[in-house]
Amino acid sequence: MIDAGAVEPVQIDGAALLDDVHATLTRYVIFGDKHQPVAVTLWIAATHGLAAWQHATRLIITSPQKRCGKSRLMDVTAGLSFCPLLCADTTTAAIYRSIGDDDAKTPALMIDEADALFGTKRAAEQNEDVRALLNAGWQRDRPARRCVGPLQIPTDFNTFAMAALAAIGRLPDTIADRGVNIELKRRGPGESVARFRIRRDRNKLTDLRGRLTVWVREHIDELADAELDLPGVEDRAADAWEPLIAIADAAGGHWSGNARAACRALTVTAADADDELGALLLADIRQVFTDVGESFMPSNMLVRELCAIEESPWGDDPEKLTASKLAKLLRPYGVRPGHNAAKTVRGYEIGAFRDAFARYLRPDPSDRPETSSEQREPEKGGSVPNPSEGVRPDGSGRVTDSSEDRAEAAKDAAQSDVTDVRTPPDGTRERNGSPLKQCDCGRPAPVNPETGLCHYCELIASKQ
Repeated sequence: MIDAGAVEPVQIDGAALLDDVHATLTRYVIFGDKHQPVAVTLWIAATHGLAAWQHATRLIITSPQKRCGKSRLMDVTAGLSFCPLLCADTTTAAIYRSIGDDDAKTPALMIDEADALFGTKRAAEQNEDVRALLNAGWQRDRPARRCVGPLQIPTDFNTFAMAALAAIGRLPDTIADRGVNIELKRRGPGESVARFRIRRDRNKLTDLRGRLTVWVREHIDELADAELDLPGVEDRAADAWEPLIAIADAAGGHWSGNARAACRALTVTAADADDELGALLLADIRQVFTDVGESFMPSNMLVRELCAIEESPWGDDPEKLTASKLAKLLRPYGVRPGHNAAKTVRGYEIGAFRDAFARYLRPDPSDRPETSSEQREPEKGGSVPNPSEGVRPDGSGRVTDSSEDRAEAAKDAAQSDVTDVRTPPDGTRERNGSPLKQCDCGRPAPVNPETGLCHYCELIASKQ
């Protein structure tokens, strides 16, 4: 631990100090882009000012494989952070007892090889208490209560502390969502870094650490009261970046601009990777409903169509996605399976996804404006034109295909007995074991044997 009182009180240039930290990081570590060392520099400085923060930002260091520099970055980060506490093979009870109640002495937690804790489902279940500690300790005044002593007296333990974690692969979303995410890559041809040796390089890191402690604590009140203009981030991302932006503004110079550029870049990158499984599932479901053309799909059929999508994770393992697992994945989005109109098959109605699609997905880029009302001559031979283009089934002219018509058609189709439609292994669509006749419009929908039209065409015809 650094004793700030042991360092001579000199005027420290905050911007120059952060430049020195940044230069030290880039001397020993190859980063993925210019924004990553900026974020790590600011996070290191923020560990020295815990008393000013409402949220203790997590530094998440990941890589797709080993030998990408995670441990090296953790070593240098630990050497520069305030009172680093290395947590390898440390029990949860020991960790929160080590945190203490004094912000001026609270250590920064350093957890290397965190994939050993959360890399598999079994490991994650066994280390749920560690995850709970890290999640609770992200925000001030979220203590862990334990019974202590022979009398088992309920006692609160402080959990609020900065934390850095390094892992191969992704960490649990609840942890990654509370931090700044740095994804490292293996060093490429022509890229080189200096060798890091603790015995040789410790003094330089110790000097920088002491100067950071003095400078940050001289600005504690300023940092705590800072009103920040955060660049287009909100909610938890804003909470995570607030200490880093405050440090940058206190340093001044180019750091204010560099910090906000890093915030924008790394937040966008994290957002693209975040909600990855849930958002991907919703996007694939939307695409399946679009491709199949049904408004209701049995659960097993939807699972089969999802697993058939190329480059999707659903078909990687036959046991990975089932109807019950699909229901569990969709439950957080408020989507639950229901019966078809005949109460014979359980599945999903497209309307049940509308709210989830609107909230968690970007607008479908394939959406097209409604067709115009210009006239078109009927085709020779009396074939029925495509009603989706707004043409009367009798070929007499174009009608307005409004959104109300489409909504009513979808509702009407959902109430019809279409759930016994399936796709056999040879790809031929069948109904009740017999080949399914298709409407001349080409839509893969059941046909009324009396009119020879699908429900959509019948609806359009009924409005004439």
